Amino acid sequence: MSIPDIFDRTARRRRRDRAAASFAEYDFLRAAMLDGIQERLAAVTRGFDDVLDLGCFDGTFPAAGRHIVRCDAGFAFARATDGVQADEDRLPFADGSFDLVVSAGVLDSVNDLPGALTLIRRALRPDGLFLAAFTGAGTLPALRAAFREAERDRPAARIHPQIDVRSAGDLLVRAGFALPVADVESLNVRYGTLGKLLGDLRGMAATNLLVGRTPLRRDTLGRAADAFAAQADPDGRTSERFEIIFLTGWAPAPSQPQPARRGSATTSLADALKRMPPKAD
Repeated sequence: MSIPDIFDRTARRRRRDRAAASFAEYDFLRAAMLDGIQERLAAVTRGFDDVLDLGCFDGTFPAAGRHIVRCDAGFAFARATDGVQADEDRLPFADGSFDLVVSAGVLDSVNDLPGALTLIRRALRPDGLFLAAFTGAGTLPALRAAFREAERDRPAARIHPQIDVRSAGDLLVRAGFALPVADVESLNVRYGTLGKLLGDLRGMAATNLLVGRTPLRRDTLGRAADAFAAQADPDGRTSERFEIIFLTGWAPAPSQPQPARRGSATTSLADALKRMPPKAD
């Protein structure tokens, strides 16, 4: 039984193509994600030879002497980086093709995220590493509030459903990753107008891609702009927040630390507590 699409795949490709020419002017969010991925990668002592940059945008994740394959759902990004065009939940790569997969800024708009994570895990060799970042629950609260106010009588779906950090970690486990870690960091950006925020979202190919979305009318946009401005600080700028979820997971391998078999403990908790020194008064 096929899963119905939440996001419009055709619109997603077209908007990525539209954003490709000037993406470098709007890449601050992805740059923050890549910084976090690089920080986590730097903590790993082993090297990686074959890398997949999944959702590569303009290819700014550094190859650093590695063999790197770029992949993007948009034709323009894929062509500009000599990469492969493919949706993240329809990957064309053979099992065990890579020892590192990185993905920054795309997994929040994938139709079948559990399926995509499973494909990523299968594309990794044993003990291969997966590092990802994407926006999650709590992102764009000011914009959400502005649209709720503007469309109070007839609300429409304007912002994508978002996954929280706990659910993201659960999806790693479900996809078969070992040693899964999910954590979140916040990025706050201040805007003088709603138009500037919407311009940034268009420039980073992050506007509404929901199937069945309704056009945004001019009067609705005007009310939303007023509601956004009403949230401004005394200096006239409104703070908007992006919640970045980072994922780390390893393809299973016999050499990895394994949890102890249940019931294999040789000392009871009660005995261990008895041996603890008493607390000082």
